Amino acid sequence: MTNHTETTPRIYVACLAAYNNGILHGRWIDADQGVDHIWNEVKAMLEASPIEEVAEEWAIHDYEGFEGIALSEWQDFESVAQYAELIEEHGPIIAELITHFGGSVDDAETAINDCYHGEWDSITEYAEQFAEDCGYLAEVPEHLAHYIDFEAFGRDLMMGDFYSIEIDHKHHIFSHH
Repeated sequence: MTNHTETTPRIYVACLAAYNNGILHGRWIDADQGVDHIWNEVKAMLEASPIEEVAEEWAIHDYEGFEGIALSEWQDFESVAQYAELIEEHGPIIAELITHFGGSVDDAETAINDCYHGEWDSITEYAEQFAEDCGYLAEVPEHLAHYIDFEAFGRDLMMGDFYSIEIDHKHHIFSHH
């Protein structure tokens, strides 16, 4: 698995018994190690709590490396681990897709696996390649081809069967189907 992020997705889980008594006690946990790892780390953190007899509740008080995916204090660790694994595998584009699809991991995975048409410097560049690949330019004499408005064609493509997600000034092109 290739690490695409500068920061490994991780969460800071705090002991609520300590927090409610004015004591900061918690632990940063790498989220890309799986749900069992997260639970084991949380259990160890709670066992080491300065408020021993009631240290059983936790909350996620901070997180990093999730590339824009918002986590709640009570986010289930299964989804935390799943987000982290997907980000490690696909990089920030998967986080953008999850957000694009309103949190749906299934839709984001379908898009990245079945509907991805690559990374492009511009939508215009994609439109020109698309026209060439589809054979639209086969009948156009070369001396007239530069008069075609690929910028407008690209805009039309994005209003139809395609959409673009921009990351770091690069356009990631996806089809709707």
